Amino acid sequence: MAVMAVAVVSVAACNGSANRPKLAYEERPVELLYNTGFQRLQSKRWRDAVDYFQEVERQHPYSEWSRRSILMQVYAYYQAGDYQDAIAAADRFIQLFPGSPSAAYAFYMKAVCNFEQIVDVGRDQAYSQAALAGLRDVIRRYPTSAYATDARVKIDMVNDQLAGKEMTIGRWYQRRNQPLAAINRYKTVVEDQAYQRTSHAPEALYRLTEVYLGLGLKEEATRNAAVLGFNYPGSAWYAEAYALLAEQGAQQPDAVPEAKRESWLRRIIPG
Repeated sequence: MAVMAVAVVSVAACNGSANRPKLAYEERPVELLYNTGFQRLQSKRWRDAVDYFQEVERQHPYSEWSRRSILMQVYAYYQAGDYQDAIAAADRFIQLFPGSPSAAYAFYMKAVCNFEQIVDVGRDQAYSQAALAGLRDVIRRYPTSAYATDARVKIDMVNDQLAGKEMTIGRWYQRRNQPLAAINRYKTVVEDQAYQRTSHAPEALYRLTEVYLGLGLKEEATRNAAVLGFNYPGSAWYAEAYALLAEQGAQQPDAVPEAKRESWLRRIIPG
């Protein structure tokens, strides 16, 4: 049985794996390297696990073990929060083994790594856009997989995030007395089919009612309030819109002729 010498290295900082010494090169049975890496995973020693899986890839580059080790690196990097390294490892797997059934996992993990880095709506949403593109790619490539099922759930969450960003910008414009810019943002939430199903759609319709009233466009305000009442009759936003129209002396949304209300609904919410 081969004897493996393992150097135990203390890590000075939790982050910055680039500064960690790598395992000294020593030829070892591939099963031993891989299993040691797997044991490190089970112990949640993510970066140590990466070292062993990289050794598998370095010493046995064309083996089945190497293919598995790249996927294990993706997982270990992800668990350690090293998302960019995880994405790089996933890209390497896709490039080397594009036809492998396990490529689905690599595509999925790329999307998830971007998903995990989504920040609050007050900041840049580049990760949201990258996650959305990646999740859609998973569904397109592997529509019947479990990864696609989870991707669909995450897409709804990302769309809610992006709709929230539109609302944040719209409110900012509205507070600064830039109604036309605010209307454009609110209408994006109302008219984009992906955003119509989010939690922000009722508020967007209310804000349109509010802004149009501020511009003296009472008919437009009433139409948006009618759509709000048609789709979210029990919503607090509809109650607010109704009260606002009453306060401004505008036509109440319930009084809008049914044919006209349906036409408006179909115009701004197709189907």
